Amino acid sequence: MSSAAAPAPSPLDQPDDAPDDGAVSPVVVPLSEPSDGVGPVVDTPEAFARVVDAFARGTGPVAADAERASGYRYGQRTYLVQVRREGAGTALVDPVGVPDLAPLREAVGDAEFVLHAASQDLPGFVDLGLLPARVFDTELAARLLGMERVGLAAVVAELLGLGLAKEHSAVDWSTRPLPPEWLRYAALDVEVLVELRDVLAARLEEAGKTEWAAQEFEAVRTAPPPPPRVDPWRRTSGTHTLRDARRLAVVRALWEARDVNARRRDIAPGRVLPDRAIVAAAEALPRSVAQLVALPAFAGKGTRRRAAYWQQAIDTALALPASDLPSVRGPRSDAPPPPRAWADRDPGAAARLEAARAVVQELSEQHTVPAENLLQPDALRRVCWTPPDPADAAGVAAFLRGRGAREWQVGLLAERLAAAFADVSDR
Repeated sequence: MSSAAAPAPSPLDQPDDAPDDGAVSPVVVPLSEPSDGVGPVVDTPEAFARVVDAFARGTGPVAADAERASGYRYGQRTYLVQVRREGAGTALVDPVGVPDLAPLREAVGDAEFVLHAASQDLPGFVDLGLLPARVFDTELAARLLGMERVGLAAVVAELLGLGLAKEHSAVDWSTRPLPPEWLRYAALDVEVLVELRDVLAARLEEAGKTEWAAQEFEAVRTAPPPPPRVDPWRRTSGTHTLRDARRLAVVRALWEARDVNARRRDIAPGRVLPDRAIVAAAEALPRSVAQLVALPAFAGKGTRRRAAYWQQAIDTALALPASDLPSVRGPRSDAPPPPRAWADRDPGAAARLEAARAVVQELSEQHTVPAENLLQPDALRRVCWTPPDPADAAGVAAFLRGRGAREWQVGLLAERLAAAFADVSDR
């Protein structure tokens, strides 16, 4: 391999007092330095043009990763893109200075991009004009192979015997300039991705899952953006403790005021006003700024400084007519009710769900694939709650495809689920 790791010590190097339990623990060699070192951050059009030229002349897949500032900045903007290719080395690109990465995509043509947990990084890549022609997702591959731990560091350690440090994974990547140790961490994240891809691809081939993986990778690559959430304010932590519409109106008003302020200042909403402060105000229903800042959750300097702004939102909610208050039950949804209620509301659906879960679990164990990767839990619940008519193999297959199931999943599940449904109806 091309990384700058030291040779792995042999079992003879173990100390004499090492425990002998009959098994040899795998030796993990820390990756401390990228093989090519850490070059300067690419943050000008001229520097990026040189990267594009190098990657055009490179060969093989493109290892790629991205860093965001989740928990620090508003939204999920990408603040660093790491790419590596044989013959081109590693480039650390600052999308703040180089916001259009389409030339890189054009330079590598239909080259495969290797990412770990591609669904996290691809939306940001698309925003930058960097939608790959093909994708290999090392996390998804690990899931399909039934690996117990699928984080990048864990998979690299298990399959390559190398240690990736993750101490900088949650830092504020919008920081400028980026500290050298952060850049070293970022470069190491793509150092062995292609080597890891090759090992995983070989194991997928051996397990007969290459086509399964290809369908999963393409589904991730072409996934549309999620639809906007209905009433996103209802996700405020602690809202479930509030039982009346007026207090929910306060939560909504404060959430919306916080979102406006956070977007304007480009700060993560939770740093502008914590969820616990929103819920505390909804519980107390303060009628003045003095009453608001008396709440412990509003004792912080920044929160007190904007107390009048928050109180204005609260006053607006308190003045709403009853007809404008939010529903206590939440918005209407076409989703099935919670499964715990099925036995009372629809015993037949409950029986179908029990039978379907048994089918999925059996196939999960047979093929060493997590149940949620065989079929999304939401799709499983929906096909059991409102099965197609007729609920034969063709009907179930069409239903599953309509919920986004891939052909390999349909092939495994449609006939088995149809048979399970028929067995339930015959009881």
